[in-house]
Amino acid sequence: MAKVQGQEEMKKAIIFLEDGFSLEGDLFGTPGEKIGELVFNTSMSGYQEILTDPSYKGQIVIMTYPLIGNYGISMEDSQSLRPQAEGVVVREYSKTYSNWRAERSLGGYLKEYRVTGVSGIDTRALTRHIRIQGAMKAIISTEDFDQKSLMKKVKAAPDIVGRNLVKDVTCNSVYDFTDGNDSKDKRIKTGDKRYRVVVMDFGVKHSILVLLKENNCSVTVVPAQTRAEDILSLNPDGIVLSNGPGDPAPLLEIVAEIRKLIGKKPLFGICLGHQLLGLAMGGKTFKLKFGHHGGNHPVKEMNRGKIIITCQNHGFCIDRDSLKSEDVEVTHINLNDGTLEGIKHKRYPLFSVQFHPEAGPGPHEGQYLFKRFTELMNHA
Repeated sequence: MAKVQGQEEMKKAIIFLEDGFSLEGDLFGTPGEKIGELVFNTSMSGYQEILTDPSYKGQIVIMTYPLIGNYGISMEDSQSLRPQAEGVVVREYSKTYSNWRAERSLGGYLKEYRVTGVSGIDTRALTRHIRIQGAMKAIISTEDFDQKSLMKKVKAAPDIVGRNLVKDVTCNSVYDFTDGNDSKDKRIKTGDKRYRVVVMDFGVKHSILVLLKENNCSVTVVPAQTRAEDILSLNPDGIVLSNGPGDPAPLLEIVAEIRKLIGKKPLFGICLGHQLLGLAMGGKTFKLKFGHHGGNHPVKEMNRGKIIITCQNHGFCIDRDSLKSEDVEVTHINLNDGTLEGIKHKRYPLFSVQFHPEAGPGPHEGQYLFKRFTELMNHA
């Protein structure tokens, strides 16, 4: 039987941007005030995976799809242990949900973890404003509607540029990932080699760990600040540099450790891990105007000429022209704006992509890269 959630009490809320633009709506979730960088996501579904993605730490997410919450929350779909976004803005929050897998409403889930949402917002107008003006800080409030006061608060909040958000989402200690049942996966054949993989956790999504396991990898996750020598002491067949939130530029100590790993073991970088690998190889990063957030971004793989539709979530990008080494080859390009989406090294066993090959949510067209990683480890 489908589960149905009844009416939830509504309270007024405001979303106020640092340039003075504001809209009023209704609260769902926890009342109070939340501040973050305001970005929009164009995915038509997958709000739970989006809100629990650690890459959204420090951000308030606008969902451009007009109806959110209609299939509730199923904890199996979470990408981390709790919501990571600072807040969420929607056109219409569904007060009812219908889904045989659902365990609770989206609003109830946000209340449980003290996350604020606002509905009844003209998300088209808000998204258009961000596209024109660029991503910026914003505040959601149910307590303060005075624009001078709100402006003071949002201006005083730390900017996402130059801020280390990884420390807020990485694990506290080393652990072995044991979730899931890979024996059901048809990609694993009897007698296949089992690869030992270490994942540097910059805010890793659960789906990445699942896909590694489904591709016959035993997975050990280590904190972001783990030294290269300690990672190598685990004698892995390969190392994954995970996704994560915010600006890669201030993570100088992490970049230094990644640089020590180059050429020692096969490396696979995803999103923030891709950016950090680019920095370790001498590149630079820059902030995109409004970022890439959604499940419909076309990317071209250069050597095959093949187009794949990808899931993306990032506000920073590697400057293609900053990669001076002739050993670094561009492998993927974003067809919307021409930005760099993938690189590999001609001499060392490593590659990385800016998009999310694991999806969760989004298209599965990039999942072949996990198989490519196992092939790289097999030939290393």
